[in-house]
Amino acid sequence: MDFLTSAPLLAVAAFAAGVLNAIAGGGSFLTFPALVFAGVPPITANATSALAVSPGYFGSTLGFKPELRALPRERLLREMLICAVGGVAGALLLLVTPARLFSGIVPWLLLFATVLFAAGPAIARRAQAAAPHGQASVRWREPALLAVAVYGGYFNGGLGILLMALYTVAGESRLNVVNALKNLNSLVLSWLSVAAFVIAGAIAWQPGLLMMVAATAGGFMGARWSKRLPVAWVRSGVIVTGLVMSAVFFYRMG
Repeated sequence: MDFLTSAPLLAVAAFAAGVLNAIAGGGSFLTFPALVFAGVPPITANATSALAVSPGYFGSTLGFKPELRALPRERLLREMLICAVGGVAGALLLLVTPARLFSGIVPWLLLFATVLFAAGPAIARRAQAAAPHGQASVRWREPALLAVAVYGGYFNGGLGILLMALYTVAGESRLNVVNALKNLNSLVLSWLSVAAFVIAGAIAWQPGLLMMVAATAGGFMGARWSKRLPVAWVRSGVIVTGLVMSAVFFYRMG
């Protein structure tokens, strides 16, 4: 499928992904499959999908500036460095993964991300209940953060849920702070992994730039619509989309 033929599909998918990410997350369930269906090879599609949704993290991070300013600067810099290293490592891991192998694990990654998204609220509640009182344990939080960052650099689906669960279990009981750290670290690892993809020449630029614009517009509209649309409906739509896309990729793999 050439670019002009696939452009409407890609633009709609990216716009819808921007809306989803602004309301409930899960936009990669649309951008990645749309690129694959448009004929982009899976590894390039994954890298281009990461590029398409990356601008949204910047706006989300700006929305939590007060919470971030209240945290120790040393902690923020240390965790940003960890996420930068993990994001680049995950991106490099993707780039050295054989295309055939990656195509085989894509359905499992999509299914994992879908299940993670569906279980997100329950994970958050259990993490909150299990969270120890007092200061979060740095001893295991930072190695766990590195592992999550590597996953995020390799495959972005479900990243936000993993980060929120990590910080909550580590003892952070303030939801706004959890969201602030999630958005900041998602921004860092996403942009660094995208930079690695750019340097490696793994980005399909025509669809990527189109989808960046459409996803940004979708994020702007999603922020407005989020006050009107029931989040439960949106979450259900994301879960159904993720399951359908997983089933389609399992079928294609067979």
